[in-house]
Amino acid sequence: MTKGRVWKFGEHIDTDVIIPARYLNTSDPNALAKHCMEGVRPDFAARVQRGDILVAGDNFGCGSSREHAPIAIKALGISCVVARSFARIFFRNAINIGLPIVESREAADDAQEGDILEVDLEAGLIRNPRLGKEYRVPPFPPEIRAIIAAGGLMAYVAGSGHS
Repeated sequence: MTKGRVWKFGEHIDTDVIIPARYLNTSDPNALAKHCMEGVRPDFAARVQRGDILVAGDNFGCGSSREHAPIAIKALGISCVVARSFARIFFRNAINIGLPIVESREAADDAQEGDILEVDLEAGLIRNPRLGKEYRVPPFPPEIRAIIAAGGLMAYVAGSGHS
């Protein structure tokens, strides 16, 4: 279960908005985190607190297939991304680097900047205490939860003895 303050963004946030291409000369997660979302909200990286939750509209993570985008979000301390929908490659990249993401149209629409959301990946449940509402989502399979818990696919494989 993760619990955090909401940072709300709109529709079609592409990977170049998440981490501008001019910063792709590094793969250092902490360096990437400093520039996360700076084109649409320059103070975002400075104000996010570990455990906060990013909420967005449709097609979050569209555009380039760069893994830098979910890496920047995770390194910034965002504990989960809730969106109306995700670009498929972003969805896979997020899971592969260990960033929990949950698709819920209703939760994303209802959440407001500053709300506190509670996300339970095992139960498939998002709670918005301000509204007193719960949103059901498909629970993550145990294998996906294990990848996220390990910190990503590479750590999961390294820790499981598989190659």
